[in-house]
Amino acid sequence: MHGPALSGWLLMGLCAATGAYCLLRTRNGTERERGPARAEALMGFGMAVMAVPPALFALPEWMWIAYAVVFGAAALHAVVRGRQGSRHLHHVVGSLAMVYMAVAMAPGAAHASGGGHLGHGTQSAGGVPALTGVLLVYYALYVLSSAGRLIPAASPVGVPATGATAGPVWDARPELTLACRLTMGIAMFAMLLTL
Repeated sequence: MHGPALSGWLLMGLCAATGAYCLLRTRNGTERERGPARAEALMGFGMAVMAVPPALFALPEWMWIAYAVVFGAAALHAVVRGRQGSRHLHHVVGSLAMVYMAVAMAPGAAHASGGGHLGHGTQSAGGVPALTGVLLVYYALYVLSSAGRLIPAASPVGVPATGATAGPVWDARPELTLACRLTMGIAMFAMLLTL
């Protein structure tokens, strides 16, 4: 990831915390709920490692190949499970975006694509501007729609708002799950923006 070190640190911490929350979500619920939580935990931790400021630790060259393989496999898994809902299709896009960023940030990728930004380590990196633009638009729309779902619906005077249930454990609250997904969407947008 490119950009100031402070934003890298903040993004790394945010993604790691989000990944940890998603990992906690894998303990509760049905298998249908735990599967997306595992995919989101993988995404959160993967984004956290990708956001490590180069001044702290330069990722080895083999790491970019590992990223491409792991997230390529995650995309394939999400495609296979894609018939079970739109959440899996979003995981396909997210996993392929991670593969794209890993390839674009790999040492030597800038020489092939002509990118000119300062990369992770000493290499230049970049990507295909049109593809980056499409992914930026996708994540901007995703973030806006997710944020809109977090806004509680107005209820008539004297009628309590729905969704304020007493008793669910903190790691199974639907609004926290949505906030987790919103956070990862914002982080992905930021990472693509600095590519």
